[in-house]
Amino acid sequence: MHKFIGFIIIVMLAISARHSLAEEKRVVVVGAGIVGASITYHLALAGKEVTIIDMEGPASHSSRGTFAWINASWAKQPQHYHALNQKSTRYWHEISNKLSIPVKFKGSLEWFDAAERQQKLVAQIAEQQRWGEPAEILDLSEAEQREPNVQFGDTKFVASSPRDGAVDPVLATKKLLTAAKQLGATVKYPCKLLSVQTSAEQSFAKTSCGDLPYHTLVLAVGAASDVIASIAKVSIPQRTTPGIIVVSKPMKPLLNGILVAPGVHIHQRLDGTIVLGEQEGAPKTQAHQVRLVDRPNSYPNEILAKQHAQRIIDIATQYIPAMSNAEIKDVFIGWRPLPLDGHPVLGYSKNAPNVYIAVTHSGVTLAPLIGKLAAQEIMQNKPNSMLEFYRPDRVFEQVKRY
Repeated sequence: MHKFIGFIIIVMLAISARHSLAEEKRVVVVGAGIVGASITYHLALAGKEVTIIDMEGPASHSSRGTFAWINASWAKQPQHYHALNQKSTRYWHEISNKLSIPVKFKGSLEWFDAAERQQKLVAQIAEQQRWGEPAEILDLSEAEQREPNVQFGDTKFVASSPRDGAVDPVLATKKLLTAAKQLGATVKYPCKLLSVQTSAEQSFAKTSCGDLPYHTLVLAVGAASDVIASIAKVSIPQRTTPGIIVVSKPMKPLLNGILVAPGVHIHQRLDGTIVLGEQEGAPKTQAHQVRLVDRPNSYPNEILAKQHAQRIIDIATQYIPAMSNAEIKDVFIGWRPLPLDGHPVLGYSKNAPNVYIAVTHSGVTLAPLIGKLAAQEIMQNKPNSMLEFYRPDRVFEQVKRY
């Protein structure tokens, strides 16, 4: 009898151990933008049982409203942050080939109006070279050879960054999620996180699509700092800003690479669509302040949306005359997550058990590497030294570099 009881206890302990191991593998990712999608993919690749949820759908907020410029530019300061962007830009080549994500790596050309700012750009490019970037200053004739359809105005030189690329962030996000699903991940939307319930035995994400048990909860919620405050119990000071993104209907080939011109960013995707981003953000008028107070992703009506889109197209037409024929396909107001110091926020909250925060500006550039490194930290349950500067409990100092 004693042997039988002992056998039953051993079986129960084994079942309990297997159950505990299963719980250890469960991860719920909140936010199906490109960063959340990358974390989900890398966790699924590593064998984690992972579910990703989004209140609307893949790349429906910050990831949709981004210019989607992959780069390690002069603005990525200091050197540790620049190095992070360099590594992720290189990793984009590997992951885009593996998942068939179309990325246009044709470099970028950049210049400014003011002579003083141009001279500063020369110094910044010299620093880029010291940091391992093959950036250089081109004279006007070289720039015109690179981009024969562009009028460079009165500038005498431009900065060239040949490693830069551009991608469709919505397509990239969906590709990452498709790959994650093929590896066993679950994707749920529309599904909104409502609260969490934790105990010594079990943690649940209470959502609009049911209770989801987890061992680790990842908050990849972009500019939604209220979610981080309520769930992770951490205040991330952000200077979140709106950015207007205009996408044209497909046009004939006009641009080889990315154009970072005074007042506007421009690139042409492989499908012929042209993407424009306003360099200084939305106009700082009283009417705009009232309109943006609730952080909308769209304009109140189509007429107003087209007016603002045309305003940006008109700026672009100064540099690419053929843009005068552009037809508007989409206009979107993107709210960019931007911690005060401009750096990512990555790591576990010290105020909420097993809650991992993953919020960053430059999300398109950094998504592949962040996904890989965050997944490693979660899998191995130990910090990665590459992310030591970006923890949620650091002191946030306001820094504006661009």
